[in-house]
Amino acid sequence: MKKESNRKLGFEKEKLAGEYLRNMGYKILAYNFYSRYGEIDIVAKDGAYLTFVEVKYRSSDKNGLPEESISRRKINRLVKTAQFFLLKHGYPEETACRFDAVVILGKECRVIQDAFEVF
Repeated sequence: MKKESNRKLGFEKEKLAGEYLRNMGYKILAYNFYSRYGEIDIVAKDGAYLTFVEVKYRSSDKNGLPEESISRRKINRLVKTAQFFLLKHGYPEETACRFDAVVILGKECRVIQDAFEVF
């Protein structure tokens, strides 16, 4: 039951993040893109950039900030899933891409562009 309520909360926060991004001028292309490597919460266009967005939510900062929970392992999975998305949808190799995060703390949303380095 807890896993189901966590999933429902996750979907709610992803929709909230999508609306927030839309209001900032992003064009949402996909929610919850899955591959065998993992999942990307939101794929969007921001100007010339194709952005892969990780959504992180915390009700409070008692256990740290939401962005602090994006691990190196998660980043590696995001990168592989993004590469698969590009290949599957026929984007050219030189497509300008960026990894952003929407962090939600309580009721406050903010976007971190270029949220992490890709090695």
